[in-house]
Formats: sequence, structure tokens, C-alpha cells
Amino acid sequence: MIAGLSFFAIIGMDTGGALDMLLYPDIYLDSIDKLDIKKLKEMGFEALIFDIDNTIIGWNIMVPDERSRRIINEAVSVGMKVCFISNGTKKRVVEFASALGVPYVCNAGKPLKIPYRKALKLLKVNPRKVAAIGDQVFTDIIGANRLGFFTILVQPISTKENEWTRFVRRFERFVLNKYSRNIKKNDL
Repeated sequence: MIAGLSFFAIIGMDTGGALDMLLYPDIYLDSIDKLDIKKLKEMGFEALIFDIDNTIIGWNIMVPDERSRRIINEAVSVGMKVCFISNGTKKRVVEFASALGVPYVCNAGKPLKIPYRKALKLLKVNPRKVAAIGDQVFTDIIGANRLGFFTILVQPISTKENEWTRFVRRFERFVLNKYSRNIKKNDL
């Protein structure tokens, strides 16, 4: 059970309005490369919270690549604050985030609220001014929605993932199929 939700509620077989609000992102992008940071800034957002693995870089890659550097540099250049929240280990997250000069919350335990509250303290922003970007419904999207963030789900960068994530993706497909029937994928 996640945060008091039944298994059937989580996979979308027993959904209601409140559950949909937790499971569904505000925006669903085919790729992190379609993220328009300038548009988010124009929409009034002041901070971006990113998941790391398979959101901004492939799973378990320790060193930032050109894409991750470009995204972070663009966010900073338009005046956005940035933070990483990852369920990854301290060693993994510290090495990646430090190379980009970005604050972080590691061993986060998403979708719990605690890591998102820690990120808000690091960023010193109102939750309504935060856009959270991630590749997983049951961690990134549920966790960020619980705090009232604007949520952006992106397709995973890579199919390489840990075993648990591959297992959870099966259930995520139920949610995404229902979501895609109601809302089309967007560009931002």
C-alpha cells in the first residue's frame, strides 16, 4: 500500500477524482528534450525539481552528460532554482549533483512528502512555484502531486533500469493507458 491507497486504486481499477489527481501529471512529454524551461519561467515557476535516473540522464550513469548539463545550465540562466530528488544512494546522487553544482535530496523515499519538503527548504520557494520533472508515476508524480507541485512526466531516457523499477513499470502502463485516453501527450 502506498500512502493509504489500495493496489487496485493505484493501478487505476478503482479510481476517483482525488486518486486521478495523485496519479496523473499535469504534462506528459515524449522526451526530456521537449521540456521548455523558458516557458515554465514565463508561466511563473521559480524552481525545478528533477529526478535523476532516466529523467535527466540514463540509469546509474554517474557523470553528467551534455544533455543534463544543457538542461541545468538553461534553468539557471533563466533564473530558475534547481534541486534533485532521488531515491538513489548518497554516493550516486552526491557525485552527479555536485558535478552540476545542484542541491539534492538522496535516499529520498519517494513518494513520501519528506524529501519534497526538504527540497522546498533548500530552494526557499512556495510549492505552487515548483515544477517537478520525473519519469515514474509511482514515485516522482505521486510524490510531487502530494505537495501540490506542477508535475511533468517524461518518457524514460533509457530502458536500462533496476529490477524493481522494471516490475513497477508494468502497473504504470495501466495508469498511462488510462491517462492517454483522457489527455494527449504535450509539448512544453
